[in-house]
Amino acid sequence: MIELGLVLLLPLLGSALLALLGHRAVAPHLNVAASAATFIASCALTLRVFAGGPLLAFDAQFFIDPFNVFLVALTAFIGMTTAGFSRPYMRIEQAHGRVDAARLRLYHSMYQLFMFTMLLALTTNNMGLLWVAMEAATLSTVLLVSLYRTKASLEAAWKYFILCGVGIALALFGTVLLYLAAERVLGASGMDALLWTRLDAARARLEPGIVGLAFVFLLVGYGTKVGLVPLHSWLPDAHAEGPTPVSAVLSGLLLNVALYAVVRAKVLVTGAVHAAWPGAMLMGFGLLTVVVAAFLLWRQKDVKRLFAYSSIEHMGIITFAFGMGGPIANFAALLHMTGHALTKSAIFYSTGHAAQKAGSQRIDRIEGLRERSPALGWALMLGALAIVGVPPFGVFASEFLILTQAMQVQPWATPILLLALGVAFGAIFLRVQGMVFGAGSLRRLPHQPWMLPAFVHMGLVLMLGLWVPDFLATWWHMAAAMIGGGA
Repeated sequence: MIELGLVLLLPLLGSALLALLGHRAVAPHLNVAASAATFIASCALTLRVFAGGPLLAFDAQFFIDPFNVFLVALTAFIGMTTAGFSRPYMRIEQAHGRVDAARLRLYHSMYQLFMFTMLLALTTNNMGLLWVAMEAATLSTVLLVSLYRTKASLEAAWKYFILCGVGIALALFGTVLLYLAAERVLGASGMDALLWTRLDAARARLEPGIVGLAFVFLLVGYGTKVGLVPLHSWLPDAHAEGPTPVSAVLSGLLLNVALYAVVRAKVLVTGAVHAAWPGAMLMGFGLLTVVVAAFLLWRQKDVKRLFAYSSIEHMGIITFAFGMGGPIANFAALLHMTGHALTKSAIFYSTGHAAQKAGSQRIDRIEGLRERSPALGWALMLGALAIVGVPPFGVFASEFLILTQAMQVQPWATPILLLALGVAFGAIFLRVQGMVFGAGSLRRLPHQPWMLPAFVHMGLVLMLGLWVPDFLATWWHMAAAMIGGGA
């Protein structure tokens, strides 16, 4: 299957090539070219799945269905636009003396390696290989978070490594338990025992006690990487201290992929235990995450930490929706995953250049963006309006669907969600308004900020709020039916 092979091989080859040439002037262009080629390959893979249905490849070790194929395309697209954004951004960082040639080589090679791990995690049919990909993603992003080698960045990277390392160890134990349950029923051994398609076909015969315990470990383990409260404390530090392109892919890609792993596990355990408690666990973690993150937004003085907590809040909303289950809630969760990934990456593109112009990430030192850099100011304002759920952006549509579904099946949770969303709206809007329209003096950058990726993202988010293309709606309906669940 050549399309899938290219999706995986291109970023891996790009990482190897940039490990050699990442310090040269051509490196940013190679990074963009590798990312663009990966996106084209993902589009070809998507068209093949859309035309022929789910696919098994490479001795059934890889599986592509409507659930993961749209995430593959989304991941490759954001990887491409972020690579484009990082060209002027990293040149400015180099001009300011924050990175040298060796660190640029590390950045470019690890960026492509991170993209490979994300795409591997999404496409593999093997729950063990999924764990390996998530662990590799942790190792590559630790190096990216610590790129500046400051005391704060090294501390953030170490915290990220320790907390996510513990989380991924718990996920490994959950994977081992899943293997134990599979071996008893399937009689398979080795890698074949952890093939998701085989587990899904036999989920009604899996031992409920073992699979249920496995899900608890998988939820806590992968939930650490999702940023679910109280497992979230690594995320704001990693966002604040790493390069802004890394913040964009962490929020836009890593959190989605980790939640994808949780949902795959939920499908198995729901079919095995025939009970509602897996969904209830997701709803509980999701609701707690939304509320805590919303109130913590008011305490933030660093703009990247502000939007890091916003990412935690939105992952809580998506987790809650998947916990409710059912076709409408699952469809809304998939729409929200897409809208949040596009919007949050666009916001980080804007805040990255804003912090460079101000010479600081402190919110009170970033003022007057609209006057000094209109494109930058309006990109940030549009991103903020979209992420707080102002219509007609796609985030509003998905939040509206989640709230209306909660009113029907979980009415007790609706006022809590509304309160948290209102608190988050006030915290973000008040701060962004000052940054965009306030009076302040900002320095000129050695290179002009390139805001086209941010506006492309915002255009797509606006489109999703007004009209969802038929092919995309078809994928999401099919994926929502596969995820199932619900009361």
